Amino acid sequence: MSEQLQAAARYVLDQPHDVALLTMREQSRQAAVQPATMTRLAKHLGFDGYEDIRHIYADAMRNEVTGFAGRVGTQAKSQKLKGDHALAADMLAGTCAQIGSLSQPGVLDSLVEAARLLGAARRIHCLGLRSSHSPAWHLHYTLSLAGRQSVMLDAVGGIGADALGSATPDDILVAVSVLPYTRHTIEIAEYAQSCGVPVVAITDSLVAPLAQLAARTVVVPTESPSFLHTMSPTFVVAEILGALVAGQSGKAASKALATVDRQSAALNTHLKTRTKR
Repeated sequence: MSEQLQAAARYVLDQPHDVALLTMREQSRQAAVQPATMTRLAKHLGFDGYEDIRHIYADAMRNEVTGFAGRVGTQAKSQKLKGDHALAADMLAGTCAQIGSLSQPGVLDSLVEAARLLGAARRIHCLGLRSSHSPAWHLHYTLSLAGRQSVMLDAVGGIGADALGSATPDDILVAVSVLPYTRHTIEIAEYAQSCGVPVVAITDSLVAPLAQLAARTVVVPTESPSFLHTMSPTFVVAEILGALVAGQSGKAASKALATVDRQSAALNTHLKTRTKR
């Protein structure tokens, strides 16, 4: 694309509401290009004219397309304009910035306090459904390796939450959920709280449903150029919490991990690195 077409394309990507609501002439003025450039952009993308682009954006607003299907359409437009390499680079740059933001003092305070609560608990219940399942399971796996009593609330037949039946206020629930929030996760967290079990929430906002139930909340960013929210910062939080709790456990964690090492060696679990000749 020429520089003028690139400027018009950036405007279309960055100002979707204006594309739907403003006239083409006003949009070209805001994009600092000639009105004819907007028409050339549309034809470059395979449309008959710029009104076709405006209609797509207007329809999206009218239909409130906010689900995965709507976002994949937005991603596809951006990908077509910028290319696959650019989308990959944007995702990587965004993830790096988001993970870096976790080192802010407020986030570090919430991480340390959450780890303190986990370390003091008799038993740790981990919960995450759909895209939030993997980071919750990773935290459970890390805690189990370090010798902590960790229960993953996930089981064949939908009986995972039954483990909360024996939970007490000495236990704790770590729940992971980001927009769009999974209803069953919130319901399980509500039940745990009603039983006096403290909740640690890993979610994307201080006003998220889980945050309203939590004794401590760790907020993670999830924005992504992809149609699917990013879970990378959530994984990082799970890794940090697991490491902090293991470090707090000291000798108990060392003893548990030594047992894991012996079992792995006995069962030949891991491939041995071959010495190069």
